[in-house]
Formats: sequence, C-alpha cells, structure tokens
Amino acid sequence: MKVTAVILSAGKGTRMGSDVPKQYLNINGRPMLYYTLRTFENSNVDELIIVAGKDDIEYVRSEIVCKYDIKKVKDIVEGGKERYNSSYNGIIAATGADYLLLHDAARPCITTGKINELINEVKKCGACILGVPVKDTIKLVDKQNKVTESLRRDMLWSIQTPQAFLRDDMIKAYKIMFENSMDNITDDSMVMEKFGNKKVKVLLGEYNNIKATTPEDMRVLEEILK
Repeated sequence: MKVTAVILSAGKGTRMGSDVPKQYLNINGRPMLYYTLRTFENSNVDELIIVAGKDDIEYVRSEIVCKYDIKKVKDIVEGGKERYNSSYNGIIAATGADYLLLHDAARPCITTGKINELINEVKKCGACILGVPVKDTIKLVDKQNKVTESLRRDMLWSIQTPQAFLRDDMIKAYKIMFENSMDNITDDSMVMEKFGNKKVKVLLGEYNNIKATTPEDMRVLEEILK
C-alpha cells in the first residue's frame, strides 16, 4: 500500500513580517523546508509531493531538493489561492497513492516517529491526525471582547500536522466540499469531518511540533533544531 506525503509550502506567512515566505527562512543556516523534507525522507513514506508557489518552484527544486539530495520527491506542483486549494492540488498529484499524509512545511520539528505512527494508524482507521491537549483555559469571546463561554479544557486539543487519510476518501470529500460551502476550512481534517464518511481519530502529538507563525517562533525553532 503506497503512502505519499504532501508537503504544503505555498503559503506567504504574512504574520512573520518577512519578504521571504516563512518556510524558506533560514534556521541554523538551512531553509526551514529542508528540515521538514529531511524528516519525511527518513520516515516510512514512499514518496513526497511538494506544493509551492508558482514563483518558488524552481528555487525549491534546485536550492533545497537537489542541493540536499532529497530523493523521495516525486513532483513539485503549484499551489492554489487558498490552503485547501493547495491541498487538493497535492492530493490530485499524488497519483497511485493509497494513503496520504498532508503536512505544513512550516512545522519543521515533526519527528519520524510520529510520522510512522500516523502511517500505521491510518491503515487501521482511514483518517487520523496529530494533536496535543491544550494547556490554557480557552474562552469564547464576542466581537466586543466579552467572554460568552468558558470551554472545558479536558475536551480541547490543539491540532497539528501531518494529517493522514485514504486518498480516495479525501478526493471524494473535497469534491463534495467544492460543490457546497467552503467557509472556515482551516485544515484537511475539517474537510473529512464535514464532507467525508469517516470519523477522524486524534493521536497524541508532541508540543515541540510547533508551526512557525511569528518571529518569536523562529527563535524557539532555532533551539529545537540545533
């Protein structure tokens, strides 16, 4: 059964405040995307599809994939307008795959152990994701910044990537999504939750698997990736 990882590297990362997309910023002398690809290269996935911005494809190919000899990369495809468009482009490009892992390039601290754990579990349940229990109390706040509800912390998880699915199920779910509402779709598991036919199982992730979003995150990543 073939497992393909789709690495989503088409975002601009505007909150980082950099002219360079965050996934290409240097961490300890190497671009962030390198660390993500290196980990997947050493995992049990069979191949990689990278989804990048149109203007970044050649850079990714020459300065990261070829320079660092990432052998499992099958293709680099162009991203779409929204994140879910980029995901779908990667899913369609993963021809021949039975299972998919979809991962944000800006999470360079993912470990091979967690990748392999997801692969083993998705073959059993068909849809699973990584997450960690939240540490803080979470409150719903209205437009006037007034608290409307305090949520039960013991039932709340912060969701990460990779997220793993049967490829055929994801294609069907995405097609239904495109025919219906697409509001507030922020990750691939939401597509399966709303438009798929499987319950999504959450596996315990790692708190170090942070997503680079702000300059403060970069300092944390430098320490983790030393």
